[in-house]
Amino acid sequence: MTALTLLTKIGDDSQLKQIGEALKAPLEELEVKVKMLGTATGGWVQVELSGEDEEIATNYLIQKVRLCPSSLENVKKFSTLKGYIQKIGKTELTVDVGVFQPEIVHATVPLRHLQDELVDGRKIALKKIAELFGLCEGLPVSVEVVGLNEEESRIDAELSSGQIRQYIVWRESLLDRLLVLGSSLNEVKAAIEQAKLRRDVIDVEPLGFLEHALTCKLGTDAAGLVPRLGRMLKNARFSVFNAKTVMNFLDLPK
Repeated sequence: MTALTLLTKIGDDSQLKQIGEALKAPLEELEVKVKMLGTATGGWVQVELSGEDEEIATNYLIQKVRLCPSSLENVKKFSTLKGYIQKIGKTELTVDVGVFQPEIVHATVPLRHLQDELVDGRKIALKKIAELFGLCEGLPVSVEVVGLNEEESRIDAELSSGQIRQYIVWRESLLDRLLVLGSSLNEVKAAIEQAKLRRDVIDVEPLGFLEHALTCKLGTDAAGLVPRLGRMLKNARFSVFNAKTVMNFLDLPK
């Protein structure tokens, strides 16, 4: 048997079943049993694999889902880590990257890095940047480690090049994205069908097991979909990335 702590975070135990269901499809052809063990400190999902294809399933989860580093000693400078936004402060973005042994250590992205990476160096507040880019607590993001201080249990980071590319693609598409947090892919797709929004939502991009970016067709306002989808996805949280707003903001003189 192999126990793993996945780089997947949930807010409550009711979501554990959703993760288990989401794992079935990619592993269904393997001779392996997946047991949901619960969560580690911080809400990170733990599973146990057993069976003839246990090693194949383990390698799949390592490559496709990824595992928590768990300990600070497993984090290397210049490595890229996936995490979840823990807090949006005044001067820094706090990201939970799965370090919880022997204590929780978060990565911090200073405001100056976010200003340089997202808004061409404009000296604007983090609250405004979060509003423009749909940043919110619980949103998955990818960061690069730029400094480690084990004595102070600190990880200094900036957004990864891949994360920045994603925002550039979103921005240049000129299409709104509705970010849905806390619902499985099947739930999101079913809600789109039930709300009769197939013409308004042209793509569903998974950001994690329970986090998705819904690409709206040109002319559809993402914020306007929240009431209709919210009736179906009662436990979900929503945030909006408005491409045109971002483009217009970046076109303003510095």
